[in-house]
Amino acid sequence: MRITRETLFKIAHDTALQRARANRRITCIYLTGSLRRDDPLLGGTADIDLFIIHDSEPLMAREMVRLSDEVHLDIAHLSGDVYQQPRHLRADPWVGGYLCDNPIVLHDQAHWFEFTQASVNAQFYQPDYVIERAEPLAEGARQTWINLHTGTFEPGPQKLMAYLSTLEKAANAIACLTGVPLTERRFLLNYPQRTQLIGRPGLASGLVDLLTSEQAISEETWQTWMVGWNAACQAVGELETCPARLLPCRRGYYARAVLALRSDHPEAALWLLLRTWTMALCNLPENAAYRQPWEAALQTLQLDEEHAPLRLAALDAYLDSVEETLDVWSKTNGV
Repeated sequence: MRITRETLFKIAHDTALQRARANRRITCIYLTGSLRRDDPLLGGTADIDLFIIHDSEPLMAREMVRLSDEVHLDIAHLSGDVYQQPRHLRADPWVGGYLCDNPIVLHDQAHWFEFTQASVNAQFYQPDYVIERAEPLAEGARQTWINLHTGTFEPGPQKLMAYLSTLEKAANAIACLTGVPLTERRFLLNYPQRTQLIGRPGLASGLVDLLTSEQAISEETWQTWMVGWNAACQAVGELETCPARLLPCRRGYYARAVLALRSDHPEAALWLLLRTWTMALCNLPENAAYRQPWEAALQTLQLDEEHAPLRLAALDAYLDSVEETLDVWSKTNGV
């Protein structure tokens, strides 16, 4: 099947129509994510991000539906009760953010979306709400750093996942000053633009420094890492407890994005590879066959235990810069 933006839109519309006809308790369905851009494909793959709002508590929170090797649905199911307090949604960078970030409405009962978005969007971009969305992310990053610094985490995938989570929260605190949080595949691809918008481009290169080392990554090394990554992702995909974002229908979605990014944007490819690889290992029993390639990658990147003190010190300084940026932004904008 030839995949175009028009093809993906038709799939989204048809899915919404089918779901609404099959379940009269669906209040609204709207489309968010990369499909609203001119080029939603990355590595020839895409997901279709849908929010389905129910008039009662949904049976599941997130659903992945494979359509082909290149395309799948990523559906968030929420109760309409989540949207009852506009004040809370204005402070929510995720649900509130994507509600106000020009989604495309595919199904709407009794003008639910029109009324709900209007009540949230009216003050959503006021500086006091912007900083209210950003500061908890920065505070969460700092708390995770404290836990890393005090030895809360044992060496292993959980510890690195906490480290990566700290980077993600810190970057999204900055991203929230000019828009919605950054999503997974284009995280380090889009972060530089967000830092430039607030006149702090050094925050982008600083984040890359926290993820990489001076050692160049050869094509052979990339290939070795991809083999280890694929083995871990395949193993976790076979588990009944597999997290939704690591289900088999998303393996090609990640792998092809890494391949597409690594020539011109190796830092963005590395972020996606390392994050999903570590997440997979967090959900697998400890097994040397899966862990050894990952541990070798950490040594190459100087993200292993030997370099942990230096990494945490650098992360501390980076978080100071993020917190200072939020303080300056608040004062400049009268908050």
